[in-house]
Formats: sequence, C-alpha cells, structure tokens
Amino acid sequence: MKKKICVVVASRANYGRSKFLMRAIQDCEELELQVIVGASTLLQRFGTVAKIIEQDGFHLNRSIYYVVEGENLLTQAKSTGLGIIELASAFHDLKPDMVVTIADRFETLATAVAASYLNICLVHLQGGEISGNIDDRVRHAITKLSDIHFVCTGLSRERVIGMGENPDFVFNYGCPSIDVLRNSDLSIQMLKNVKFTGTGCELDLSKPYLLMLQHPVTTSYGNGYLEISRTLLALRKFKDYQKIVLWPNIDAGSDDVSKGIRDFRESNLDEKFFFQKNFSPEEYAVVLNNATCCIGNSSSFIREGSYLGVPAVIVGDRQVGREHGENVVLSDYDEGEIEVRVKQQIDKGRFQSSDLFGNGDAGIKISNWLAKAELKDIVKSQLP
Repeated sequence: MKKKICVVVASRANYGRSKFLMRAIQDCEELELQVIVGASTLLQRFGTVAKIIEQDGFHLNRSIYYVVEGENLLTQAKSTGLGIIELASAFHDLKPDMVVTIADRFETLATAVAASYLNICLVHLQGGEISGNIDDRVRHAITKLSDIHFVCTGLSRERVIGMGENPDFVFNYGCPSIDVLRNSDLSIQMLKNVKFTGTGCELDLSKPYLLMLQHPVTTSYGNGYLEISRTLLALRKFKDYQKIVLWPNIDAGSDDVSKGIRDFRESNLDEKFFFQKNFSPEEYAVVLNNATCCIGNSSSFIREGSYLGVPAVIVGDRQVGREHGENVVLSDYDEGEIEVRVKQQIDKGRFQSSDLFGNGDAGIKISNWLAKAELKDIVKSQLP
C-alpha cells in the first residue's frame, strides 16, 4: 500500500520551496501525494497561487479558507487558530501517513499543531535556521512538534540536534527551493511571451532592473508604512534602472506595507516602477536571476540569491542572524544607507555561486527517504 504524504501549501513562498518535492512524491511509486492549499494561496490579492499549483498538474485534495481579514496581530493569531481547526478536519478526512510543513509561518504552526495532536508523523522543512521577527520562535516551536527534519545547512542540523532532536531523523539535503533554479532555464528569454498583469511603467526585462520585495515585520508592527516608504524612496534615486516591486506576504502589518506601496505608486506615476502581485516559481527564478540587485527582506534573496550569486541588500531586521552567502549586505531602515548599499552592490556585480543551501537535488532525496521510512520507528508520541 502506498504511503500517503500530505503537503500543506499556504503561501507563495511555501509553493516555491516545495514544488519539486511535491513532484518527486507524485512520481514515486511507493508514495501517494495529497495537497492541501489554504490561507493566502486562495486569495486573488496575493496572486491566487492555488491556480498556479493546479496548472502545474497537481490535484488539490482540499482548499481551505482560514485567513481572518485585517492583517494585524489579532487576526494573525486568530488565523492560526482557525487554521488548526480546519486543517485538523482535513487531516482527519484524508488520513495521511505523513504531513509536510514548511519553514516558519503562522500557517506552518497551524499545520504542525493539527498534525501533532492527531498523532500524524510531521515532516518539517527548513528548521534550525535563525532570523528576526516572530518567525524565529515559531520555527523552533515547530521543530519540537516535528518527527522528521529536513534542514538546509550543516549549521541548521547542528542547531536542531542541539534542541534535543534525534540525529537519526535530522537530514541536511539542502533546500528544495534550489531545485527550481537547477531545473529551470533562467535566461531572460524564457519570459519573452509572458504577459505580466501588474501596473506601472512599461517593463522591458532586456534592460537593467532592480528587484524589490519587502515584507512586514510583526515584531515592529505599526512601522510597515514608514519602512517600505524609505526603501521605495531610496530606489527612486536609481533613475537608470527599472524597479520591479512585488507585493508583501500576509503577515501582520501587510496592510501598512501595501498602503505604502500604493501611496508611492500614485505619487510617482512617471517613475520607472512596475508593481506585481506574484510570479510562478519558474518566473520568479528568472526575474531573480537576471536582476542587477535585489532589495528588501525576502529570504529568497538570501537562499536562492546565494546560489545564483545575485547581489542583495537586506533591509531591516526580519532576517537578522540568518546564514547568508557573500552576495548579501545589510542595511538599516534609512533611505541614505539603503542607497549607498545598493550602489555598492551594483558596482560589485555578480558573485560566485554558493551551495550553502544545497545544489538542487533536495526534492528527490527527501522523497526517496520518505518512501523507505518505517513509521513505527519515527513518531515521537509512539516512542517508549
């Protein structure tokens, strides 16, 4: 009988980091893939990622709405609770042998709690990392709820083991997001027939551009408008470059960041800014790879960016403490400092590729291990 592996995809970042694992599970004769999509993946204002997942050939076993509107601290907590309730019902119905959850978000915590209380073997990707924001605490909490850990770096493996996890179930196979890069044509020509649905200037990707993605920081809730405005004003000074600005994620403070972007857009209609809600994983890989410099606080600038060698300026403290390659420099929320750091990175140009987060074969390695795993030897709740 096939082992049922349920992957919960609750954000665009989740999908980019699990797509090739999902494909490997789907192609494995010993495994049956179940897919649950929820939270922001179903919302049009975040690019309706669920439609992209279906278009990529994955069957959606459940689509669950559990985002409470407001994007503030209260609604983030309530969304977590609602996610636990809805996901518990879905797991009860689908009866997976294993549930896969990704990284460090409130949706990930909801998945972990629901699976753990149902005694379902929990598989966690990207544990053991360090960063700012509430993500750090959430990530470590999920580690303690999880039975199997697929970390992305050697140091992360050491941290997870240091938290008391069994070394026999902690594996450093790299990050599955790198699989997208290794298995894609990253030339700008791949986007020549893609019709972007964003707004702003007429975009010509054959010419130099800067890529910006800046999420809210829940531990400094209320400052998102000011933080995003300073970054946008700094980038406005780079008149010779087009600027692609992606919409933030759904964390508490998202409305403040979104308002900052909208206000800036309406006040700078003649500037070379293009605003896009979302890209597919492959489209994003191409856009990221061909950017002159990346600016903001997305972990993709650290993770995928290090593998590609794309210059990046990480703004603020959302990613503080996270391992990174030579492609990254840090900046405070200061317009002048951001401008200086971006200039420095543009002058340096491309960096040498780093395999810090893997070399692009994580999905197949994880799938192969799951296929061979004996559940009776794993689940913590069943250990003596």
